[in-house]
Amino acid sequence: MWRFLFLLFPLVLSSCTVHAAESEQPENKETPGMVSVKVFNDQGELVGPFEMAKVVKSDDEWKTQLGDEAYRILRNKGTEAPFCGTLLDNKKEGVYVCAGCDLPLFTSGGKFHSGTGWPSFFQPIAKENIVEKSDTSHGMVRTEILCARCDGHLGHVFEDGPRPTGLRYCVNGESLKFVDQDKLATLADPATKQAAAAGDSELATAVLAGGCFWCTEAVFEPLKGVVSVESGYSGGSKETANYPAVCTGTTGHAEAIRITYDPRKISYEKLLKIFFTVAHDPTTLNRQGADEGTQYRSAIFYANENEKSEAQAMIQHLSDSGEIKGKIVTTLEPLKAFYPAEKYHQDYAKNNPDQPYIRAAAQPKVEKLQKKYGDELK
Repeated sequence: MWRFLFLLFPLVLSSCTVHAAESEQPENKETPGMVSVKVFNDQGELVGPFEMAKVVKSDDEWKTQLGDEAYRILRNKGTEAPFCGTLLDNKKEGVYVCAGCDLPLFTSGGKFHSGTGWPSFFQPIAKENIVEKSDTSHGMVRTEILCARCDGHLGHVFEDGPRPTGLRYCVNGESLKFVDQDKLATLADPATKQAAAAGDSELATAVLAGGCFWCTEAVFEPLKGVVSVESGYSGGSKETANYPAVCTGTTGHAEAIRITYDPRKISYEKLLKIFFTVAHDPTTLNRQGADEGTQYRSAIFYANENEKSEAQAMIQHLSDSGEIKGKIVTTLEPLKAFYPAEKYHQDYAKNNPDQPYIRAAAQPKVEKLQKKYGDELK
């Protein structure tokens, strides 16, 4: 309401349960021999997905590359003895990639101690990079997980993991290699370089709500990789997607922004991190500063399950690490539609830098962005 006044006045192995069928990946309908996966670019950012050829080699080639033990596990669906893998107790920050083809599979942020004797993760780095397959061997019914690019056997996934996914990806350490966080650029895939050289850019969008859209828009516009930011409404119907109606707080809409970005230059994860730590306070329910009402709620409108999973993981990480003080009240809502706001709301902070509300509410956020993420700015 405070901002509105300025418009009026110019002043784990213990379970063999099969992973639920509805959460399995859909049948791959891409060209035979091709796969769509996410990879790293030469700036150490996870980008994509890119369509690329699967890695296919002869048995002799795999044996020469992997060695006896890794070949037995990756190519012949073997299992290493528990509590013996070199990566079991690894606590370094970084990424776990396929030992067969270097495809990124898991991150240190998704790793947890399950007590089973095998490296365990509650989610993959990207859903596209893991293939799930029913496994009825050894008199059990389980869900096998494989590398999407080379079909290497990784392990199994169970439904006895921790929040936010409730899953446990139980992985053989011999199926993985670890790359330190500061060396992710060494994983740069040729596909990203070819796309950059060709000027090929597959843009993505993210819809976020964190109070006044004038303020959140101002935070995201300066970021490298962000193509545009549009203010609007999400959560309610088309009929009530207008500023006077939304200001009543009865429409179900939240003031939201739609970010169009290049995932080769900035990741969805990075957008989420800035959303939580700079753009707004995710611990105040239906309020940002003096602006109160459900239209000012903290919300992430996810377009797919991967976005939802990444948002859940980010909330869990920020809560566990203590980086966000207080309980995060951000809601995760399926994106049904985004309705652009009236023209005068677009680029409002940029066009009205001396407006009192902008100076008081938006400018401090921009200054915080410059201080925390100066290297990320255009």
